[in-house]
Amino acid sequence: MSDFYTESPRALIATARDHASGDIFPSHQHARGQFAYAARGAISVHTPQGNWLVPPQRACWVPAGLAHGMRMHGAVTMLNVFIEPGAVVQAGLPAHCQVLGASPLLRQLLADAVKVDALYAAESRAGRLMALLLDEIAAATPLPLSAPLPRDARLARLCTELFRQPRIDGSLDAMAAQAGMSRRTFTRLFRTETGLGFAQWRQQACLLAAIARLADGQAVTRIALDLGYASPSAFTAAFRRVLGQAPSDYLV
Repeated sequence: MSDFYTESPRALIATARDHASGDIFPSHQHARGQFAYAARGAISVHTPQGNWLVPPQRACWVPAGLAHGMRMHGAVTMLNVFIEPGAVVQAGLPAHCQVLGASPLLRQLLADAVKVDALYAAESRAGRLMALLLDEIAAATPLPLSAPLPRDARLARLCTELFRQPRIDGSLDAMAAQAGMSRRTFTRLFRTETGLGFAQWRQQACLLAAIARLADGQAVTRIALDLGYASPSAFTAAFRRVLGQAPSDYLV
C-alpha cells in the first residue's frame, strides 16, 4: 500500500481497479481497514484465521493490520474503501474478517465514492457522501461465507488439506483418524476451535469452493461431482439450503 493511503488526512479513501481472472495478491496487510466490494466477479480471501469468499455484488471487511491474501475468480472489478482506525472505531466495525451483503444504496454510494477527489472537503457534498458510506458499511449484513481455521495444529493440517481439495464425502471416523484423534475428541475439539460442527464446516468449505468455481465459469454438474456430492441435485439442494438460491442463479 502506498504512503498516500496511510498518510492521507481523509478518513475514507475509495478506489476502483479491474483484475484478470486468476490474479493473486500474496499475503499482505494495510494500515487502514479495507472494505473490498466485488462489483464484478468473485474474490477469495485467506488469512491465518480461515478462508472467505466474496461473490459478485458482495463485500469483505478486512481489519487494519490483518495479514491476508486474495485471488480473483472471473474478471473482477473491485471497489475498495480504506478506512482510518479512528473512523473504524466510530462506526463500530468488527475486529475480524467478515463477508458482508451490499444494499442497493451501498452499491450506489460505492459507485459514486470512487469518483470523489481524494482530498475532498469534509463539509462538502463529497464529504457527506463519504460519511453516509461509512454508515452504510457499518450497517451491512454479515453473510455465512467463511470457514474458520482451527488453532490446533492437527485440525489445522486437516482443514488446510480440505481447503486445497474440498470434498463433502469421507466419514467422520476417517477424518478423526486422519487427525490422529478419537471421534469423540475430534468432534469436541473441532467445535471448540471453530464454533462449528465438522459437517457444517466441511459444507461451508465446499460451498466456498463451489462459488469460486461458478465465478470461473465451470458447470454445476462438474462442480458437484468434483466436490463429492452424490448428484448435481444433491449439491443444488445443499447450496439452496444454505445460500437461499440455486447455484445457477446465485451469481446472476
